[in-house]
Amino acid sequence: MLLTASEISSAQSVDSWFCLRAQPKREHIAAAFLRQISEVEVFCPRVRFRKSTKRGPVWFIESMFPGYLFARFDYGTLHRQIRERPGVSGFVRFGERLALLPDALISEIRTNTGNDEVVEISRSLEPGQEVEITRGPFLGLTALVTRIITARERVELLIDWMGRTLHAEANITDLEPLTGPRSANTVVAVA
Repeated sequence: MLLTASEISSAQSVDSWFCLRAQPKREHIAAAFLRQISEVEVFCPRVRFRKSTKRGPVWFIESMFPGYLFARFDYGTLHRQIRERPGVSGFVRFGERLALLPDALISEIRTNTGNDEVVEISRSLEPGQEVEITRGPFLGLTALVTRIITARERVELLIDWMGRTLHAEANITDLEPLTGPRSANTVVAVA
């Protein structure tokens, strides 16, 4: 829903959420400062995921909507205070109209995040799933997972190469799930 400031001041729906712009990579900071205002309800959903780095797998937490967060408050009395909080860049606007979101949309997102507002993205692999090898000597090849060794977070790769069958192991963090069709250079992962 898009409303002008005067329309919001005269008839703001209590069930509407404002979409706020945040400084890059500071959404969580803006949310913390907004939560200090008791009349403001804040929602800043984030995702937690593990990513391979040069020093090994590392957990990251980032904003689900980079550069944005959501707040519900009385616009007429608090809009200046909201705009001046550290980490907040301003309101999302389309011309003179402010972006408002219905409570049902925020509620739906909240059902997936829980109380801590974090969704963990699991890179769990399942038998029959295609993966791409992202590190090691087989970099770039695709594999079909047949079994997972969960205790060691590794898979065994069965590779049909030059008329011979070779076995190799790879760490789960060195594999990226694929959604596309199998290619000609497919490797079968047996773990």
